[in-house]
Amino acid sequence: MSEDKIHTPKPAPPLTFLQPKLVPIIEKTKGAYKLWIQARRNMPRTEQFGIGKKTDDLFLMLMETLRRASFAAHQEKIPLLTHAVGLTDSLRFFLQIAWENVLVRQNQYIPLATEIEEIGRMIGGWRKGLVAKTPLEKSGERKE
Repeated sequence: MSEDKIHTPKPAPPLTFLQPKLVPIIEKTKGAYKLWIQARRNMPRTEQFGIGKKTDDLFLMLMETLRRASFAAHQEKIPLLTHAVGLTDSLRFFLQIAWENVLVRQNQYIPLATEIEEIGRMIGGWRKGLVAKTPLEKSGERKE
């Protein structure tokens, strides 16, 4: 495929008063997903439906979980963020497998892996902050 025929996404339109501003972690995850879409397009077609689809599904589940956590009540956020941490770890794992099998080029893998690492730190920090604010149970442990 020639370089002039590669689809480059247009920038998103500015937010209107009807569109809520997203939490920064969701914006960061959307940015990483855009990088993933570009990397997936370069994968062999047969792999797009295997590890490519699995990685795509993990990204979508992560964004959905983070969106739900952003609107959830305080006591519901911690389990959602714990789930998001697991999704991020799985995402890191499958992306590494794709890179090790030369399904994702190194020049695409490095920025994507860096973004996912930062997303993991942001989720962990959000979760840690919520756990610190959660009152102690009678047993002396925080409820999670």
